[in-house]
Amino acid sequence: MDRWNQIQTISVDAAITGAFWQIKGQDDALTKIRFEVDTTRERLTMDFVGQDRRSIFEPDRVVLQRPIGTVAETRDNPERSFDGHQFETPWDDLHLTYFAGEALWTYLNTPFLFTWPGFVCEEIAPIQADSETWRRLKVTFPDHIKSHTRTQVFCFGPDGLLRRHDFTIDIVGRTVEAQLHAADYRDVDGIVIPATRRAYAPMGDDQIVFVAIDMADIAVH
Repeated sequence: MDRWNQIQTISVDAAITGAFWQIKGQDDALTKIRFEVDTTRERLTMDFVGQDRRSIFEPDRVVLQRPIGTVAETRDNPERSFDGHQFETPWDDLHLTYFAGEALWTYLNTPFLFTWPGFVCEEIAPIQADSETWRRLKVTFPDHIKSHTRTQVFCFGPDGLLRRHDFTIDIVGRTVEAQLHAADYRDVDGIVIPATRRAYAPMGDDQIVFVAIDMADIAVH
């Protein structure tokens, strides 16, 4: 925590792919991005490399800009724009900005985020997975923090590192459950961050990669 409290932002070069983005009509939008996570408030900026655009996510407003700073589109109270959406409902670029913002902001600030006022944490029964015992933390987010859903479960291995993040995604339908596996841990200037995350979906007797997050360069500031 002492080291974390010295940090203000985390910047990441990443590729985000998977079947989920195809369903949403955003197949290649996140295949080459550079984003910066604020660790002191809920804010994330993202550059879409080679696409001549930049996004800004905050809980109550999302913005699309040109690289020179010219505002192209904005949306206030962006969460409401998902009202009536089904799982197959395609997204526009501002929908994508909101979802990617709240998701990546949550992932990069976990687990330090849970020490903020308003978060409620409870250890629940452990599970056996991958020949390990995983301790599980049920975390209830305060209303003012925008994330996948209010109550999420985080599974930690014997080494204390996150193995899996379990949640539903309210804006695509509360029945949609996800399990995001974390791996490829790196020590980035004193902060240990998983550079790879995967969520899978069943397809017949096989599984497909639903969401894949691969982080290349990571830096803390």
